[in-house]
Amino acid sequence: MKLLLTSAGVKNASIHEALLGLLGKPIAEATALCIPTGMYGSPWVKPAGVWEFVAGRSGQPMTELGWKSMGVLELTALPSIDRDHWVSWVEQADVLLASGGDALFMAH
Repeated sequence: MKLLLTSAGVKNASIHEALLGLLGKPIAEATALCIPTGMYGSPWVKPAGVWEFVAGRSGQPMTELGWKSMGVLELTALPSIDRDHWVSWVEQADVLLASGGDALFMAH
């Protein structure tokens, strides 16, 4: 597993190059899953902020980078979905894009 942690998305050329290096292919050939779950636990995030992240309008460039495909995976829904169904989504994705939020909420 390779991780790239940023504090505000892919905001500059060096972060963009690091992402390409980890991917090993152009973004246009890569698939991504957007995970907004952590945002819900933050006292500063409003529902519109979650939508802005998913829609690529948040000011934290991640979902709008030109991915081949972009899906949304909501972690709080996983207990109600057959594990075999969603595990394949994660395994097939080249990238998991998670926005920040509340770490204690995510740990719970």
